[in-house]
Amino acid sequence: MKTPWFFFRFLRLARSLLADGRLSEFLLDVARKRERKGRWLAGIQGELRLLQMLCLAWWRGEYRQISQQALLAAVAGLLYFLSPLDVIPDWLLGLGFLDDIAVLAWVARSWRGELEAFRAWLAAQSPQRQVELERLPAASRPEGR
Repeated sequence: MKTPWFFFRFLRLARSLLADGRLSEFLLDVARKRERKGRWLAGIQGELRLLQMLCLAWWRGEYRQISQQALLAAVAGLLYFLSPLDVIPDWLLGLGFLDDIAVLAWVARSWRGELEAFRAWLAAQSPQRQVELERLPAASRPEGR
């Protein structure tokens, strides 16, 4: 599948975010937005949660069986979701999340094989371990900054 033209900027940002070691704080921001906008995201909650768990497991060093390109696409998709100023701004109620849904669906479809491998790895973990894997890191900066 061809990468959407507007997505390249988010791939560059994802590369920078991973290089700077800011993934944990970023994932906290994604979780906060996911909680605040839950009812608007019903169609993509599963993919959003899976991408977030994949990034957490990679960040912790517990799952590294993903290609660099797939990891960048996952982080870039979450960056797109987090960005209030994307192709359709989030403040346009009813429409603002359509592009977020489309981008996350595109990431999930484009990297289906790698996401299914992670899903299988996750399913092989004990229920207690799965809860631990989903636990977000502690905030290192005050909320709202």
